[in-house]
Amino acid sequence: MAARKIRVLVAKPGLDGHDRGARVIARGLRDAGMEVVYTGLHQTAEQVVQAAIQEDVDVVGLSILSGAHLTFFPRVTELLREAGAGDIVVIGGGT
Repeated sequence: MAARKIRVLVAKPGLDGHDRGARVIARGLRDAGMEVVYTGLHQTAEQVVQAAIQEDVDVVGLSILSGAHLTFFPRVTELLREAGAGDIVVIGGGT
């Protein structure tokens, strides 16, 4: 029986319109054998959490350039916990 692939949601929150890095990461994860859902640009915390739950992902990857990560990450983790999905891992990066 084949093991279930790791499912990763890659999101680009906020107003930044540069998503090349997020797309490169998504492609790399796919090439590594993971299932990837890319939500696109300008996602709110609520949209990210809704998509993560709907897509039944194991990991949420956030690509963010501004200082908004200081409030965005805690909000995403809070909403995931409130929705009973606190076991979803949240990671991030940006350059």
